[in-house]
Amino acid sequence: MIDTAAEEAMVARFLRDHPDAGRAGATHPALRGCTEVPWADLPGCPAGLPALLRALFDERAAPEAVWVLTDVLLDGVFRMGAAMPAALPFVIRLAVCPDVPVRSGLTDLVAVAAELAEPVDPGDEHAVRLWGADADHPERALCRAVLAAHAALVRPMMFDDPPPA
Repeated sequence: MIDTAAEEAMVARFLRDHPDAGRAGATHPALRGCTEVPWADLPGCPAGLPALLRALFDERAAPEAVWVLTDVLLDGVFRMGAAMPAALPFVIRLAVCPDVPVRSGLTDLVAVAAELAEPVDPGDEHAVRLWGADADHPERALCRAVLAAHAALVRPMMFDDPPPA
């Protein structure tokens, strides 16, 4: 698990290495509402997360941006971070956006989020030890709601159907 200070440092280093990347998609419709999200209120959410989302439009910075974004949104191998439910609508919209050069990396992130959002059977002791109890992970239900709300975009992405018109 990466701690908050390490995530902040990783994002800060990315923004230092790519100073213009955070402006790349600033006005893109896929990121509408991104500035209204109270990112600072999400535990462990780096302040630069919106800049990472915008950097996905920068062809040179996007491959590293998707890698850093994935590390920020996943809290270890089997867990989502607290920022995943807030970031997921943007990640989904960006994954189907032809202007984003790293769409496949974002599709992979959506697939991982969908898998990690699955409910855990409280009667399955092994699953609870591995994944944790649903009561301890409210981000799962929040992500399921986001995935359901964006089903028209997610389904074609996951099943190689043509994207919606």
